[in-house]
Amino acid sequence: MTAKSAAAAARATVYGYPRQGRGRELKKAIEGYWKGRVTAEALRATAAEVRRSNWQELAQAGIDEVPTGDFSYYDHVLDTTVMVGAVPERHRAAVAQSALDGYFAMARGTQDVAPLEMTKWFDTNYHYLVPELGPDTVFTTDATKQVGELTEALTLGLTARPVLVGPVTYLLLAKPAPGVAADFEPLTLLDRLLPVYAQVLAELKAAGAEWVQLDEPALVEDRSPAELNAASRAYRVLGTLTDRPKLLVASYFDQLGDALPVLAKAPIDGLALDFTENAAANLDALAAAGGLPGKRLIAGVVNGRNIWVNDLSKSLATLGTLLGLADRVDVGASSSLLHVPLDAALERDVDPQILRWLSFARQKTTEIVTLTKGLTRGTAAIEGELSANRAARSSRATSPITRDPDVRARAEAVTDADARRSRPYGERTVAQRERLGLPLLPTTTIGSFPQTDELRLARADLRAGRIDTAGYEERIRNEIREVLSFQEKTGLDVLVHGEPERNDMVQYFAEQLTGYLATQHGWVQSYGTRYVRPPILAGDVSRPDPMTVRWTTYAQSLTDRPVKGMLTGPVTMLAWSFVRDDQPLGDTARQVALALRDEVDDLEAAGTSVIQVDEPALRETLPLRAEDRHAYLAWATEAFRLTTSGVTPGTQIHTHMCYAEFGDIVQAIDDLDADVISLEATRSHMQVARELASHGYPREAGPGVWDIHSPRVPSAEEAAALLRTGLKAIPAERLWVNPDCGLKTRGWPETRSSLENLVAAARAVRGELPVS
Repeated sequence: MTAKSAAAAARATVYGYPRQGRGRELKKAIEGYWKGRVTAEALRATAAEVRRSNWQELAQAGIDEVPTGDFSYYDHVLDTTVMVGAVPERHRAAVAQSALDGYFAMARGTQDVAPLEMTKWFDTNYHYLVPELGPDTVFTTDATKQVGELTEALTLGLTARPVLVGPVTYLLLAKPAPGVAADFEPLTLLDRLLPVYAQVLAELKAAGAEWVQLDEPALVEDRSPAELNAASRAYRVLGTLTDRPKLLVASYFDQLGDALPVLAKAPIDGLALDFTENAAANLDALAAAGGLPGKRLIAGVVNGRNIWVNDLSKSLATLGTLLGLADRVDVGASSSLLHVPLDAALERDVDPQILRWLSFARQKTTEIVTLTKGLTRGTAAIEGELSANRAARSSRATSPITRDPDVRARAEAVTDADARRSRPYGERTVAQRERLGLPLLPTTTIGSFPQTDELRLARADLRAGRIDTAGYEERIRNEIREVLSFQEKTGLDVLVHGEPERNDMVQYFAEQLTGYLATQHGWVQSYGTRYVRPPILAGDVSRPDPMTVRWTTYAQSLTDRPVKGMLTGPVTMLAWSFVRDDQPLGDTARQVALALRDEVDDLEAAGTSVIQVDEPALRETLPLRAEDRHAYLAWATEAFRLTTSGVTPGTQIHTHMCYAEFGDIVQAIDDLDADVISLEATRSHMQVARELASHGYPREAGPGVWDIHSPRVPSAEEAAALLRTGLKAIPAERLWVNPDCGLKTRGWPETRSSLENLVAAARAVRGELPVS
């Protein structure tokens, strides 16, 4: 096919769309079901309506081919586990009794059965449920969900393409099941898994699928020859099936590298590639591989992960270059639009000048449709759109909102000494132990306590003017008093004020820093029914006034025990925001670090002896390819140290990380030079404690003993068993006792019981230690 005919045949498509519904209907229905207020039938009806609305919205916008199967009640990787029959043994009875309840049990656990481990989806803030596999795993086919959702879309008269997690990525994301040798490699199960995928493909074809998309984002990471050979074998097997739809293999988040020629040569029918900035090398690599003669290419030229308007002219130029490299070039986003909010037009409170710079999922579909029209009919057909796009981009580039000369001058004046503590850890720990007087195995929490309906109502009343600021602040003081009293009675050693005044660990700070703006409807799924509203970082960052000192010092006035000051670190402030893309991330991180440093210094000056700066996103933001990691970790760890290095040796600096693979960044954790780190460890059975020990980590650490993303209450015996495991890796004088993460999403009854059990476990294990 010629370039001209390839352009003439161009279609607009996306890989996935936000799942929650315009008013977060799905979240509300699922949580209502968990509480017994919504029936299973009503939940399914809500889900079906969200899917229908999404598909029709996409079709009305001009998307020619809608995705199916991307919708999920909780997580698409868990959906794949169900599809291939890899339900863990401990959950099979629940699944057999009720598929829906068993599904949620795998995600959240029950009082009697632990859930699947949860971790980050590549370098995003989305969390997936980790498959548990072993040499005895038997795969079976259950394509009910995939076939059912395809049928729903086809019944609406839409052209639909089912989207599945590919078999290679599924196995590379999996871990050995409990009781299986740690060195077991799930990828060895590929030949056992492929017949299940073959059956799913056959069923989808029978249901009317012309194309099926198999997502293989794991192939954008550094892969060994054996793993690349597995990918080649997988798509040789699937590609040569006789009873199958056309196969489209999709990758995203980075360049494919060595995997691109492997997939280009495979007997599949098309590739979907990322051509945005991080993956621009895909274009040259595709040309070097000889293109995709006789095949379809979906060009991901609209960024599926940021919220800035696309450079339409640049994207059209990329699309023009791609013509001739494939039989047909279609236009899409670089990834699923799951990672962005639904609709910027809902944001009534955003400055209109800034609003024209923003592109959420609905705006991105419009950009895709516009680019498809321009590719097919020529630039003259979209001249109005191009002109408006140039004006919006020029407005942003020249706006004084984006630049503050004082902030830039301060950042440029930073020296290496500014990012180093004044004394080494060995000297600091002596001063801190003398100041704090803590026992062995000190107990603490991560920061937040339950955000009750009463607290949310108080914030809503304040916004609506039903109460004044004085009335709101009295409610906050009452909550802090209750949280402090409970912690003291329970016997926790280092306390927190519970963060009742905070709506979100990033948004709360963003609303008080220059350069940031908040949204009202910019919800993005983090995991399950947990949605966050990432703030937008549009300009230079500074801190006009103290942000946390008032409430921290109030809490400290209520107790003689140390109360932690609680901040969100600079890397997480970037990772969990939509960050400006007009300057290097490291430059923006330094600005945020300096603003937070001012807060740390003010907390210390107010008498705060323990200050925690959370960095749960340090691992999440790690580049997918090893060659890019050194530069990232250099500025990321410097930003943390710049935030925390202004304090005296006697002030103890904590940090916290959760739900990630920490083994890849143990050296970076060391480089942070925090005095204490708390980490999620329950679902992984203290794996991170062993990783820290293997590295020779010299400071204090608190691997978590309570999985706070499950509603189950761990017994004191369970927590004690985990502590004993932790003690095999970390000596008692450096081991802390804490939950995996903050308690914002938990209810008070389970929080009380779980923390009482945690303290009891610490006391029991403390009593088992040899007397020094």
